[in-house]
Amino acid sequence: MTATEMIITFVLVTLATVFTRFFSYLVFPEGKKVPGFVKYLGKYLAPAVFGLLIVYCLRNTEILTGSHGLPELIAVLSVIVLYVWKRGMVLPMLGGTVVYMLLVQNL
Repeated sequence: MTATEMIITFVLVTLATVFTRFFSYLVFPEGKKVPGFVKYLGKYLAPAVFGLLIVYCLRNTEILTGSHGLPELIAVLSVIVLYVWKRGMVLPMLGGTVVYMLLVQNL
């Protein structure tokens, strides 16, 4: 990319980020009732995405060869334990990733 293309890309990405951050405030200003479908999406979309991520991450797990899916199982269990313990999202994601990487490298 040339310098001009990089500047244009940077400006467009910045504008798109700012627009997406402030769009919800324009569409749903304070005091305006939020539509039911938006509340529904807010309640159910995140768990659905995490369910899809679990399926995606475990889809190629070989349970009949190699380590028999043990690193994946232990990493998933560590994510569950960390989430139940701290009720946050960052620690379970980081902890599960670290546990999985250590197990894959050492098993």
